[in-house]
Amino acid sequence: MAIGTGNIWRFPRIVARNGGGAFLVPWMAALLLWSIPLLMVESAIGKATRRGTVGSFATIMGSHFAWMGGFVALCTVAIMCYYSVVAGWCLRYLAAAFANRLAGADSRLVWEAFVANPMQQSFFHLAAMAIAAGIVCGGVAKGIERVNKVLIPGLFVLLAIAAVRALTLPGAAAGLEFFFRPNWGTLADYRVWLEGLTQSAWSTGAGWGLFLTYAVYSRTREDVALNSLVVGFGNNSASLLVGVGLFPAVFALAPGLGLEPLSVLRESGPASTGLAFLWVPRLFSVCPGGRFLLVVFFLALSTAAITSLISMVELATCNLVDAGMARPRAVMLTAALGFLAGLPSALHLSFLENQDWVWGLGLLVSGLFFAIAARRFGVRNFREQLLNAPGSGIRIGRWWDFLLRFFIPAEFLLLIGWWFYQSIVVFEPHSWWNPLRAFSLGTCVAQWALGMGVLILLNGVLVRRFLAGGRAK
Repeated sequence: MAIGTGNIWRFPRIVARNGGGAFLVPWMAALLLWSIPLLMVESAIGKATRRGTVGSFATIMGSHFAWMGGFVALCTVAIMCYYSVVAGWCLRYLAAAFANRLAGADSRLVWEAFVANPMQQSFFHLAAMAIAAGIVCGGVAKGIERVNKVLIPGLFVLLAIAAVRALTLPGAAAGLEFFFRPNWGTLADYRVWLEGLTQSAWSTGAGWGLFLTYAVYSRTREDVALNSLVVGFGNNSASLLVGVGLFPAVFALAPGLGLEPLSVLRESGPASTGLAFLWVPRLFSVCPGGRFLLVVFFLALSTAAITSLISMVELATCNLVDAGMARPRAVMLTAALGFLAGLPSALHLSFLENQDWVWGLGLLVSGLFFAIAARRFGVRNFREQLLNAPGSGIRIGRWWDFLLRFFIPAEFLLLIGWWFYQSIVVFEPHSWWNPLRAFSLGTCVAQWALGMGVLILLNGVLVRRFLAGGRAK
């Protein structure tokens, strides 16, 4: 659930923008100080309550707080709707790579023609959602687990193949040096630390409710701390493997096209697609064995997208099953509504960018809600009863209490303050208050307030529906 498209196309861009190797320091620190502690909270809650996000918050915090679990689900389901569109892009480019339609073509024209075609956008959006729903419909053990046992190792193999090939290119060493040799002076810039924290928070899936959902189905004596560490470090390992492949490739191939490597890596492009969909096809098309590399790259990208999408579909399904709905019907309803709600993002790129902005930041609020849940339960009690429960081989000490009580709330304030500052000063300086602007503070507040308001009003209904259905199956 953690490894997704952000590991492959966002991580290299953020590293390039923030000083290369030095960025890895705050990124790793954030893994230990934000992501893994919150993953522990999610896993422990899911394992203890055996319910989806809505029922678990009502169980852990009390019936008055079911709306908080509803907001966690709202954020992730809203992301699912446009993430399916992004997964569709990956599938479309994978098909084009197999058909050898990317080599020699103007990658920018290919992209513009694709996003301007509503039928193609809708078809691949539907295809991605159908694949994820079909896997989830098979159940947890026979569907999700069986497929991921193939896809996740396969993803690492594909990334390793791409990395080995990239390292054999002339000039690849310069990219590797940039990626791993730190310029320590950049660590004096507070923005590098904030970007490191942001990348870890979004990439690992901490605070999304996804790990909670998978933990619903865990064994009674499952080691919560060990699983959280494996997820966190496994996610970062995938990002590092991507960096070992992409940085050497870009530094080796870009000069031959008259391009500056860092400019290629730093370009966001529409909806942050610059590196994956604009530059990778162009760079690999001039590389010996480039067609093979393109297939490997987009197969890895599609695999990462689908495995993450599966977890989002399962989160919604788990909550609907808690409400008493049969699993096949819950999956079909999730897929149908997700497809329909995702169509505006498929047809209008500006709408996708707005949703990514609003609900991407909403995940920070979700992460804070998990910290609040642990505090309301009692941080010490949470650690002793849920984290260090029977079956836990790794004992969590009092340092975790400090992180949940003080450090994570402070990190939340820093992150949310930073991104609101970006909205007011950088993105929308003259209309930051306008809820109709894509990257305004106003659009975040308005959509969050609407979602929270409805959920708070319906809190009693949520309690009756999501606590009455019994354990999620």
